Amino acid sequence: MLANHRRHLSGGGPSVLNSTSTPVASGVWAYKYYMHQDVHKLENEFTSIVHRALGSDFQRLHPKIQSQYGISSQSNAAYVGSGVMDSVWRGRWYVVPFLYLGATRRILFPETGQSIRFEIRNYAYSDAFGRETVTWKRTFWFPNRTREFDEYFVFSESRKTPILYAGTHQHLSVDLSFSVDDDGALIVTTGKQRLFIGPVTIPFPRFFSGDAYVRESYNDELNRFEVDVSIANRIWGSILGYRGSFSLNRVDCSRDQIPAGTIPVRENRSE
Repeated sequence: MLANHRRHLSGGGPSVLNSTSTPVASGVWAYKYYMHQDVHKLENEFTSIVHRALGSDFQRLHPKIQSQYGISSQSNAAYVGSGVMDSVWRGRWYVVPFLYLGATRRILFPETGQSIRFEIRNYAYSDAFGRETVTWKRTFWFPNRTREFDEYFVFSESRKTPILYAGTHQHLSVDLSFSVDDDGALIVTTGKQRLFIGPVTIPFPRFFSGDAYVRESYNDELNRFEVDVSIANRIWGSILGYRGSFSLNRVDCSRDQIPAGTIPVRENRSE
């Protein structure tokens, strides 16, 4: 899948430096040259949340994923994509009431199906507390119901880690861990979770919480992003999951152009 990507990393292709460049420098800059040939140029990579979380491993991501997660509030850009989830599933009957409850705040949903039309929107902006924020706003068009699944992630300066706020009112925050696999895919896993009720912060019991695993990759042969998401509880088993592919386009988008309903109803200062 990443033959071209790896060839560029090794310095293959036309030289973009003069003859005085060292082989190592040539390889590095050739990689950067090819990475930036796409019209959707990676901007402000040193301020993006995912880059801060991954550090030097950010460069191991597939260039398309680097571009997607390289935007910041200064980029005046967003990534909007659409596709099909080949499969959307849920756990056993006893998790269904929690899925319906979560759906009231765009956190979870109970519907399942095959070949479900899907949309994803990644907007980058500075929230009310001055924190860099990126959205994972997903819409699923099931046959009898449209469901939205909203998440917002920031980089916690106090805790030096990325965290995710789930839902329209950010009642739940989750520690995130980012990594890169050998195919250049972005891997996201979750850790400790906290529930916010008014001014009170409650560590969310692991007995009830779901551990998420997300893998987002890019398929060079199909020219599509592929995603595989599963949420499970260590005791109760599977809660929710989906798998499919989508295309993604960069669009100009300032803070004032972010569509209504994207910014959460309530932003939470607590981390």
